[in-house]
Amino acid sequence: MTAPRLHGYALLEAGSIPEPVEHPFSVLEPGTVRVRVAGCGLCHTDLGFAFGGVRTRHALPLILGHEISGVVEAAGDGAEALVGRAVVVPAVIPCGVCADCRDGYSMICKRQIMPGNDADGGFATHVVVPANGLCVVPGAGADPDAVIGAGGLTLRHLAVIADAVSTPYQAVKRAGVESGDLVVVVGLGGVGSYAVQIAALQGARVVGIDVSPERRAAGEAVGCGLTLNPRELNPKELRAAVTAHAKASGARANRWKILECSGVGAGQETAFGLLVHGATLMVVGFTPETSTIRLSNLMAFDARAIGNWGCAPELYSEIVELALAGKLNLVDGVDLRPLSSLPATFAEARHGHSGRRVVFNPDL
Repeated sequence: MTAPRLHGYALLEAGSIPEPVEHPFSVLEPGTVRVRVAGCGLCHTDLGFAFGGVRTRHALPLILGHEISGVVEAAGDGAEALVGRAVVVPAVIPCGVCADCRDGYSMICKRQIMPGNDADGGFATHVVVPANGLCVVPGAGADPDAVIGAGGLTLRHLAVIADAVSTPYQAVKRAGVESGDLVVVVGLGGVGSYAVQIAALQGARVVGIDVSPERRAAGEAVGCGLTLNPRELNPKELRAAVTAHAKASGARANRWKILECSGVGAGQETAFGLLVHGATLMVVGFTPETSTIRLSNLMAFDARAIGNWGCAPELYSEIVELALAGKLNLVDGVDLRPLSSLPATFAEARHGHSGRRVVFNPDL
């Protein structure tokens, strides 16, 4: 297999991101499979791993990448039925048998595996992962370039489901978004843009908040009825603009669902500042930065704040079904690039990138 393996943090300062090199295949233990990677998306978390803001749980060296789609090429004992099947690999793979998993709290499973964090990930030609939780893609064969859905959707595009789509999907479900709700998405990057689509599918009126005019335009194209630049409005003006839109669009005046997807401290403070009576704040993005907020607002507004780590594997089939039916547009938001472009793409992304999700294609 070929892959770039991360050997140290703060790589840009050190001079370079590693180029892909050959590595031997890992031994397949019982209950594991080897997936030939069709695509692997670049996530904000990968940039944190590469440039020192976040540490991987597995010691370096390590292959990054946790948004993976591909075809099962080989299997260990007990997983042979998956050979030849096209799959999406969950970004967080719970063990499925511990007390937390059995009680419905699989996202806090202490034995969970996150590719590119707990073990080698998908910025490679192949990846070895646990077989449990893999989402089989109905109707997809071994050709990763075959069109399997609307708009030219292929197995490669489905890689973004593993985090950029599934994480906000679970957040929207946990928030209880329904028709007539006012949903505010803070941060309209890769995750936020899909949060907009998913909330709009539920019949919500969606407001997007982002400092980037390109991301705001992209948000409007996928379901935002209003977009706002937080640098142009103070907190009171921002709240007033959202309130006015809720009234004009017929959405509820309270019980807003606020999805913080920016992954920056300023975005978290903006999201918390928009709490209204009965609001639900979903913390979706991650940042090592700290924020100064007044927790008493949760009490005063009888509101709630909920963290959202990944997405339970059992929800993946619902998302794949929506994508194959053309109800979720994954193609326009994806930029397919060769795996060999990884060093240049990492350096480019570190200095800011659009809402399009880069998916590395090891076959290009």
